[in-house]
Amino acid sequence: MRELEEKSGVDREVIRILLRKGLLPEPTRLARNQADYDETHVRAIMVIRELQKGSRLTLDQIKELMDGNGLDSGAGATTYQHLEELLAIRFGLDETRLVPLTSISERNVKAEADAQVFDQMGMVDLVADGSEAKLSLTDARLVEIWAQVRDLGFVEETGFPPENIAFYMKAAEEVAAKEAEIFLKGSAGRISEESAAKMLQGALPLMLDFFGLLRLKAFMRNIHEAVDPAKSRDRPVP
Repeated sequence: MRELEEKSGVDREVIRILLRKGLLPEPTRLARNQADYDETHVRAIMVIRELQKGSRLTLDQIKELMDGNGLDSGAGATTYQHLEELLAIRFGLDETRLVPLTSISERNVKAEADAQVFDQMGMVDLVADGSEAKLSLTDARLVEIWAQVRDLGFVEETGFPPENIAFYMKAAEEVAAKEAEIFLKGSAGRISEESAAKMLQGALPLMLDFFGLLRLKAFMRNIHEAVDPAKSRDRPVP
């Protein structure tokens, strides 16, 4: 515990709270008063700190999201990335805890149909668990976001079925592949894995915002050009 305090920078009483809430994997008990912690505990604590600091989540909110509740809270994409990582560490699994599709359907009547369409498009992975279909936290959040888009009027009746956004998948894959290529090429042999992980942890949320603003500029430019091609030629880029 003393070494875990030193490596994580977190007081042992706080660590004990994280253990009691089920946010950390149980240590290996070597004796009644002796426990063995490893690097996964250090990493899990760092992820929790990032969720608290970067996403402004309380420990109870983190636990609720890990359990598949509160998916419509409006948390950002990187929040779910950290939650997926925390779940994998917590349960010692390559795959993370899955959310029953029925629990999403209670809040969103179109959830099952949307999830099936997204699954066919390769956007989400519907996992059969016995007789029940389930989604990862990240995939469940994608379905929840589309429900919010529906509430704004983007529905089949007005010409906006979920199939309309199939192009997002290809665009996301191309951007992500290029990002990974540039990062790996730039960091190879220059920085340690630990430093690379810290860089990505800080940069990914920023780059999501950066890319989002570029998309917004391009979208508005295209709308202006479609509405008034003559004026758009003289219009400054927002």
